[in-house]
Amino acid sequence: MNATNYRLLGLALGVTLLGGCAAGPDFIPPEAPTVTNYTATELSERTAAAPVALGESQSFVANAPVNARWWEQFGSPKLDALIERALQSSPTLEAAEATLRQARDTLEARAGATRLPQANVGLGAQRQQVNNAASGLAGGERLFNLYNASVDVSYNLDLSGGNRRALEALAAQVDYQQFQLDGARLTLVANVITTAITQAQLAGQIEVSERILAAQEEQLDITRRRVALGAASQTEVLALQTQVEQTRAGIPQLRNKLEQANHLLAVLVGQPPGLAAMSQFTLADFSLPTELPLSLPSELARKRPDIRAAEALLHAATARYGVAVSNFYPRITLSASAGSQALTTAGLFGSGSLVWGLAGQLTQPLFNGGLRAEARAAEAEIDAAAANYRQTVLQALRNVADALRALDHDAQALAAYAGADAAAQESLQLIEQQHALGAASYLQLLVAQQQAQQTRISLIASRAQRLADTATLYQAMGGGWSHGEAVSTPVTSRAAASD
Repeated sequence: MNATNYRLLGLALGVTLLGGCAAGPDFIPPEAPTVTNYTATELSERTAAAPVALGESQSFVANAPVNARWWEQFGSPKLDALIERALQSSPTLEAAEATLRQARDTLEARAGATRLPQANVGLGAQRQQVNNAASGLAGGERLFNLYNASVDVSYNLDLSGGNRRALEALAAQVDYQQFQLDGARLTLVANVITTAITQAQLAGQIEVSERILAAQEEQLDITRRRVALGAASQTEVLALQTQVEQTRAGIPQLRNKLEQANHLLAVLVGQPPGLAAMSQFTLADFSLPTELPLSLPSELARKRPDIRAAEALLHAATARYGVAVSNFYPRITLSASAGSQALTTAGLFGSGSLVWGLAGQLTQPLFNGGLRAEARAAEAEIDAAAANYRQTVLQALRNVADALRALDHDAQALAAYAGADAAAQESLQLIEQQHALGAASYLQLLVAQQQAQQTRISLIASRAQRLADTATLYQAMGGGWSHGEAVSTPVTSRAAASD
């Protein structure tokens, strides 16, 4: 092997080694949180107990996986059907799916443009006149046709790995959009559940409020009769009338909130609010999950879509920094062309019409004041993405801590309200017995009924809050979806399959 061959071999090896490297640092996923607890004080293994009909106590199961269809833990087929409908018809999910497809196609387009050589075919014809006299040649003017056909191939040698880093950044953007879609699914399901619970709570409170209003109106009527008999004053009538009107004014407000909940449910499932009546829920439609999964904080960072999305943005920023660094290194572009030229179409592809060319170009930046600024800007993007990731993790830990404490306090409040409701009902029974024996007036009976109904309203609100906070804990734990896993076939996927 002569010296020239050795130099060519060394150049080929150098190009190969450079081609295997990529500018900038390789992305290293952030470390998982090292804390083992979500709250400063130790969490009880079980919440406070309540009567069986209200959901009993709840226990936290450490390191238990979250079911992908976690909403089924509420034991409501009506709710399950509504969530399936929302997952299939929500415009929010359709938009997120389209954005994900856009990110994937953008990655595929960039990969096709940079990983493989680019080839183009060209066909041309021109009519040309040449003045030989102007060139000092005999023959005067000459008119002729020129035909050509060629194939051009070019390839950019990615010596510094800038193209690979650019593709890496686009791939991270695909991951980000996938996690955004997962997060949109999780939020949609949680919103459907909490809205359905709110609807049930408001329906129950309206029913109880109407009973209170009826009792107050009857109490007012009795007082007016007593005034007519001289056994009561007009002041009592005015006080009771004020109470009646205040109760009456509260019912339309509750109905307004109930209608808003109905409208929101319709929008969540992708339907206009006025198209059809939505499912009507009562608290009896829900069962309180008694065992709740609780992952370690380190595991939470691998499950929550918002944390994974923040990690993907950090990955993309790191890759874009590599692109900025690669701009400092030389670029080599190779190109080749082959074709034919002839004065007639018949001789275009003849043996004597062949033309070809090879070219190589190396470009090395000598002075460009903007390159260093671009690198610093890309490095600052990494710092911002890293800070955003840490903030997202902290926020996720706070969400779980809030949900855990809320469930503990909800259980205590529900137990207290259950006790108050039981006492109010027992007091009402005693008053009813005394009234039957003539030992208590009818007015006393109405007051006892009103107190019992007011206590029942608070019990309904407490029970609904406990159900809603349970759904919030499932949401805070990240649901049960893994990366790219779908639990229901979206509308766009079904349409594509049918095509």
